[in-house]
Amino acid sequence: MKPLLSKTTRPFLIYVLIILVISIPVYFLVVDAIWKSELDEHNKTIAEKTAFEFNHLKLTDTELKKRIKLWNFIQPETNIERVPSDNLKKDLFFTVEKQKTFSSEPEIERYRCLKKIVFINNIPFLFTIQTNIEESEETIGMIALVTIFFFIIIVLGLLFLNRRLSETVWQPFRRTLEKLKTFNLNHQNTIEFEKTNTSEFEELHLSLNKLIEHSVSVYQTQKEFTENASHELQTPLAIIKHKLDILIQDEHLTEKQYQITEDINKALTRSSRINKNLLLLAKIDNHQFDSTEKIKLDVLMEQSLEIFEEHFQQKNISVNSQISPLIEVSGNSSLTEVLINNLFMNAIRHTPKDGNIYVKLTDQYFEISNSGTEKLNQDLLFKRFSRLSTDNSGSGLGLAIIKEICKFQEWKIRYRFENKHHIFSIYFKNSKFLQNWKVTLLN
Repeated sequence: MKPLLSKTTRPFLIYVLIILVISIPVYFLVVDAIWKSELDEHNKTIAEKTAFEFNHLKLTDTELKKRIKLWNFIQPETNIERVPSDNLKKDLFFTVEKQKTFSSEPEIERYRCLKKIVFINNIPFLFTIQTNIEESEETIGMIALVTIFFFIIIVLGLLFLNRRLSETVWQPFRRTLEKLKTFNLNHQNTIEFEKTNTSEFEELHLSLNKLIEHSVSVYQTQKEFTENASHELQTPLAIIKHKLDILIQDEHLTEKQYQITEDINKALTRSSRINKNLLLLAKIDNHQFDSTEKIKLDVLMEQSLEIFEEHFQQKNISVNSQISPLIEVSGNSSLTEVLINNLFMNAIRHTPKDGNIYVKLTDQYFEISNSGTEKLNQDLLFKRFSRLSTDNSGSGLGLAIIKEICKFQEWKIRYRFENKHHIFSIYFKNSKFLQNWKVTLLN
């Protein structure tokens, strides 16, 4: 990821480069046009001055003819020849290219030419003059070098300004960002943003303060609701269950009454379990748990295996475990225990009799796989109250709770079906898989 200033600087540099590249031929054309204009003025001045000097000598026609012949001989780039009076034309400017005659190596040069009618002793003469134009390749080369030089100056200046602006102008934004990173709804501490003379930052701070106040208010309301619901609902449910247990033990109940009471008791038990799970999900969503505890994960896994030993025996499930010792991760111990127990319960529920379960724990991830017949629907896998089997004993929230716990602790859960086995893998926060997964998402 790139800083904001870098993203704005790069297009600007590209734009400047394009403009400078375009400017090279423009510079050449402009300079060439100026040179031609100046040479035209120069050639015209030479023609007029030459005619003036000849007239000033007041030569006879014979002397004038000899002088013009001598002039043409010693001035190879000019020529004076007599023309008829009816052949007078306007001044003609043009450019020619010809090979340099006095050079040992073949070389083409450009010349700016002028053909002009001048009068000497009141006789019309055609004065032709050619003046060498500077080499265009040298001109383009020098312009390109100057352009590259200034482009380098611009790039270095922008990089310097970019760093300086990042350190000064964006410093209040960085401090605001750091405060937001440390903000925790559980502590409900307010944030005091520093005063700046930048209107955009002040508007940002004002909006953030309103948002934080609203979030704290909503969080407090939800927290009170979950706490009240946890206490006020569980108490009457516990009383009703206690009364049902007493009623079931009554010897005077008929078989039909006993069956009805047993059905009520099962429904009540499931309702109580769903209520607890929904309250747990609400607390997780509200971040009402501390996620900075150090958890001895290998100990929790071993404890869970002992707890579910009776369930394994009831379905004659063979369990193979490969648990590395001294595995410690950061998170919430109670939530992690719920996660592990839900994974085991899910594995037991979806494992047929005489099946098998494999458990693996490393410092990067832990994995629970169980034998099965067909792949689960991944679109419904972690949705609340989704039914992935015909077993109605569950609350339909087990996998949803697992998903939310992983999200809360910044872990990644992955499901796959391989070799007739359902495999759930939990990758820890700093595992190599998670880092590669994030890189893949960014690309």
